[in-house]
Amino acid sequence: MDISLKQVVDAFAEGLQSIDVGKIPHKSFKPGVGPYGEAEAVRLSLQYMRARSPELFSKAATKRLPDVLIPGQWALEFKIVRPFGDNALPAEHWSENILHPYPGNTSSLGDCMKLLQSGLSERKGIVVFGYEHVEAVVPLDTAIRAFELLAAQIMQVKLTPRVECRIQGLVHPVHQVLRVFGWEVLPPQ
Repeated sequence: MDISLKQVVDAFAEGLQSIDVGKIPHKSFKPGVGPYGEAEAVRLSLQYMRARSPELFSKAATKRLPDVLIPGQWALEFKIVRPFGDNALPAEHWSENILHPYPGNTSSLGDCMKLLQSGLSERKGIVVFGYEHVEAVVPLDTAIRAFELLAAQIMQVKLTPRVECRIQGLVHPVHQVLRVFGWEVLPPQ
C-alpha cells in the first residue's frame, strides 16, 4: 500500500496534537506540544502514528539520516520552526532552521541536498512543522514560501507542491496553532 505524503503530514500533525492534549510540559516549559524539541516531538508523534495506524507506519523508525524512514515508502527529514519562545519573546534566528541555503548544513535546504545524495531508494520528503498564535503575529507563510523559492531558484531542488495540515486550539498560550507542511524532494531531471 502506497502512503501519500498527505497521509504522513496529517498523521504527524495528529500525533503532535495528541501530545498537546496530554498537557505534559516539556522540561520546565508551559504545558503543550509547542516547547518540545524537534527530535522529541518527532519521536513521540511517530510513536502515536505507529499505534494509531500500524498498517501504514508499523515499520517506520527514527534514524540519523533520514530523521524518519518508512521502509520502501519514504525517507523524511523534519524541521521545527517557532517564531516565538515559550516565554512569548521573539526567537531571533528561528527561520534559519529551514532557510540556510548551503549544502552540508542542518537547514531544510541542506536536508534536501542530503536526501538527494543519500542513495536511499525511498521517496524523499521534507516536513516542516511550526507554531503560530491564533492571530499570527509572525505568519509562517513567508518563511515557507522563501524555502520553496530558495530550493527552486538557488539550490535547483525540485519540490512537489506543498501539502499542509493546520490544527488550532493547542493548549500553550504562545504556540496556539500547529502547522505542518510537506514536500516531496524529486530527483534531478
